[in-house]
Amino acid sequence: MNKKNYLLYFMLVGIVSGIFCGWFYGEKMQAVEWIGDIFLDLLKMLVIPLIVSSMIVGVSGLGDIRKVGKTGVITLVYFMATTAISVALGLLMVNLINPGLGVTMTAGEVPAKISEKEALGITDIFKSFVSDNLVDSMANMDILPIVIFSLIFGGVLTTLGDKGRPVIAFFDGVNEAIMKVVHLVMYIAPIGVFALVASKLGAAGGGELFWAEIMKLGKFALTVLLGLLTHAAVVLPLILYFVTGRNPLVYLKNASEALTTAFSTASSSATLPVTVECAEEKNKVSRKASLFVLPIGATVNMDGTAMYESVSAIFIAQMVGIHLGFGDQVIVFLTATLAAIGAAGIPEAGLVTMVMVLHAVGLPLEGIGMLLSIDWFLDRCRTATNVWGDSIGAAVVDTLEEKYVEKGE
Repeated sequence: MNKKNYLLYFMLVGIVSGIFCGWFYGEKMQAVEWIGDIFLDLLKMLVIPLIVSSMIVGVSGLGDIRKVGKTGVITLVYFMATTAISVALGLLMVNLINPGLGVTMTAGEVPAKISEKEALGITDIFKSFVSDNLVDSMANMDILPIVIFSLIFGGVLTTLGDKGRPVIAFFDGVNEAIMKVVHLVMYIAPIGVFALVASKLGAAGGGELFWAEIMKLGKFALTVLLGLLTHAAVVLPLILYFVTGRNPLVYLKNASEALTTAFSTASSSATLPVTVECAEEKNKVSRKASLFVLPIGATVNMDGTAMYESVSAIFIAQMVGIHLGFGDQVIVFLTATLAAIGAAGIPEAGLVTMVMVLHAVGLPLEGIGMLLSIDWFLDRCRTATNVWGDSIGAAVVDTLEEKYVEKGE
């Protein structure tokens, strides 16, 4: 336990040191970027085998295929409810603060990966659920079809009786081994998070330039941060307390390693190995619940991303002088909620799926260019919110699964 506490403290020191060095030494800190890349790549290396093994073990651990269905419904209801609450909260904040009024839109360059997504639509989200080449999906970290395949594969294994048990045992062993590797990787986490934060802030030009950009888009950043803070510090803890009876502060402390990793990597998927470890070993969430809920959550439960997209859409509308009435904002609400499901747990995915939200209400794509200078920072904040929502979801589903599914209520 002491070792775990020391690791968390060292990670916090790494983040603070990274902010300090990136702020004052600026572009010089890009020299340590390769260290952060190694740490991030090590985590990403574990994601695919972890998702495949954990989903198969998680589904098979639920036993009766009817329990899988009930637990799946509980999980999806939690995800959709918290995402919808997050979007509604973001819309409330942006309409109260009006961060776009008085801001002049300057022509910002839109990255190719975003502009190429101009034709993105609702049907593209449904198409992303499956893949004609799983190996290609694994190579490109296209998580959603892998989750869907693993869910189905694990469910089928439970119907094979004696023939399915050795396969389930194999993936159970793989999962245990991956978690042991996670322990090893986390030993370099303090250095890794330092390098990631310092190099990213350095790439933004150091503290002086970053602060200038924050001041230019200050009300927008404030709106996003207030929305994320309210959702993460009020809404989610209340859900945790009233559904599970757990102490939110204790649960937060035990999930801190996952949250600091999420902040430094800006990737829900890369953080997944650490999120699973914190849920099982520290917060004592049952293994079957964590292995079922968390891989799905890292893919489809994007509370922070959904809120960011809704706030950004209204901000851009205010900035260019386009009034969005109640009906238009309902469209933003629905589209942002759905777009978040299709947002892969990778850095800046929210910018890509935001294209769908902007097109839904006829807003200019160029508005995204205005946000790029501070998006890397807000991306880290919304990723931490995403992971926090996943972590709480594991405890909520664990409690409800035991109460309603196990007892057959």
